[in-house]
Amino acid sequence: MTPENLRADLHIHTLASDGAATAEEVLAEARQAGMAAISITDHDSVDAVGEAVALAPRYGVEVVPGIEISVDVGETEMHLLGYFIDYRDPELCRRLSYFRQIRAERADRMLEILDGMGFPLDMEALLPGQMTGSIGRLHIAQALVRAGYVKSPGEAFARYIGNDGPAYVEKLKIGVEEAMEMILRTGGAPVLAHPGQFDRDELIPGLIEKGLVGLEAYYPSHSRFAVNHYLELARHYGLAATGGSDSHGLNKENVRIGSAAAPYSVVAQLRDRAARGK
Repeated sequence: MTPENLRADLHIHTLASDGAATAEEVLAEARQAGMAAISITDHDSVDAVGEAVALAPRYGVEVVPGIEISVDVGETEMHLLGYFIDYRDPELCRRLSYFRQIRAERADRMLEILDGMGFPLDMEALLPGQMTGSIGRLHIAQALVRAGYVKSPGEAFARYIGNDGPAYVEKLKIGVEEAMEMILRTGGAPVLAHPGQFDRDELIPGLIEKGLVGLEAYYPSHSRFAVNHYLELARHYGLAATGGSDSHGLNKENVRIGSAAAPYSVVAQLRDRAARGK
């Protein structure tokens, strides 16, 4: 494969958040998919990054340390990806641990509501197999499926735990400034995840002023028009145009590693942006 054909999937989740695969399983799938580089971007967790970095030479796949953080931009929730962060930074790890604690407390409250509705679950039901990290609504949806209360995670969200559902509990609100500071302080490069899902392009200039260096243009749910639109916006603003599958392994069986990816050249761009930020 020539250098210009190399690709990078820079949005992947593991068992450290709401994915279904270990770091090693992710690397094996990435190699099979022909990825030159990947990034582990778990929600509020870097627990799988060190293992992935250590195993990367065995699989011949470069690993970019990453994170995904949900943020509030005004009244809109958006997601930030941070690349080339110092995943061993003590302050970063402390703050992420606090975020995970709040996630667990939110899950407890949602379980209480579901129990009152006649759908008892316990916390153990949310942590199948090797999962030990950041708890999200997808875990609750899957537990509802396993208990036979619903037929699919989609039904769980639609009927019970979606934003307008009777068992929904508001999540911890993190301001975009705080999330940007977390990423930038550890030498990372902040990127706006799947901007087509938010459709708030007018917010991008303000995010750039706060430190944004990239847009995730290549994404499974982005139409060809959306991909071209965000590639053009990235060019217009001088941002890196990244991409990734947002793979969660078997937790989202229709989205596999490599199903959306960016040219490998963007890895060098992100590394350069992160170095300049330092």
